[in-house]
Amino acid sequence: MTGKTIRKSYRRRAVSILTACGLFFTGVLTGCGAVRGENEADDGKISVVTTIFPQYDFVRQIAGDSVDLQMLLKPGEETHSYEPTPQDIIAIQNSDIFIYVGGENDAWVEDILDSMPEADMVTLKLMDCVDTLEEEHVEGMQEQPGHSHEEEEDAHHEDEAEEEDAHSAHEIDEHVWTSPVNASKIVEQIKDLLVECDPDNEQTYEANAAVYEEDLAELDGEFRSVVDSAERRLVIFGDRFPFRYFADEYGLDYYAAFPGCASDTEPSAATMAFLINKVREEKVPAVLKMELSNENIAGAIAEATGTEVRTFYSCHNLSAEEFKEGETYLSMMQKNVETLKEVLN
Repeated sequence: MTGKTIRKSYRRRAVSILTACGLFFTGVLTGCGAVRGENEADDGKISVVTTIFPQYDFVRQIAGDSVDLQMLLKPGEETHSYEPTPQDIIAIQNSDIFIYVGGENDAWVEDILDSMPEADMVTLKLMDCVDTLEEEHVEGMQEQPGHSHEEEEDAHHEDEAEEEDAHSAHEIDEHVWTSPVNASKIVEQIKDLLVECDPDNEQTYEANAAVYEEDLAELDGEFRSVVDSAERRLVIFGDRFPFRYFADEYGLDYYAAFPGCASDTEPSAATMAFLINKVREEKVPAVLKMELSNENIAGAIAEATGTEVRTFYSCHNLSAEEFKEGETYLSMMQKNVETLKEVLN
């Protein structure tokens, strides 16, 4: 089995164990008026729970303090290694609106939702908000490990439906928010859900969403301006590449060590040699890496080519310090504008 399939199987087993332990006794869901737990104050606000940072930030930009908002992924954590806790599952159950990505990294969500009693809890899957793209394997990218005979024998004992589902999940790139154009579409749908569940604050949600969508449109224009005036349209990542939607939106070419959802952390010698040669051939001024990712691969490429390493934010999460300092999707994307200016010229 691949690393992804193993991780997904583990999550499903973990969710099954948590469900069997009776974690869903805390209240009956009643749509946009979910019952709160005994220790949770009922302040009259609707409860919104998100899995990761992009939708968390979108909600707080639209709703401000008009909702009780919680992000399951803790600042500083990596989405690819996240496992839901019992408290996380209870938070989902007691929420009025639950927003998740819908891709490989939160495949566990569907199992949790299926395990809950029938209810009208409002959910939103980011991948349903936009047109999705398949993950892309570009030249030089690390090949996914093949199946040995023993692995095939083990895989034979896996549930066929799970294998089929895992295969389809591998093909779709889930990082839909990395394009500001997509982010605006997601914001619009989040705003509609907030209005549906909390019509008393409709004017606030409508006004804030309108301002925020203007900000996203301005950000989109800045990226287009950078690309249109650039000397090149190539970026090189010594890391995973969760920017397929971003690259497609702005007509960028790219090389990277791994696709966006790869479980690999060690590139082959062939992949490293390819990326080093490309940096030299294309005279790229800086090698890119994601936030919250170590600099080992990008640093080795930069050292071999006499270039530098720059961080390009996917905004999937941020450090605890950045969270405390009030960093946002827009502020991190603004840093990407400046970085893009540097690496394309």
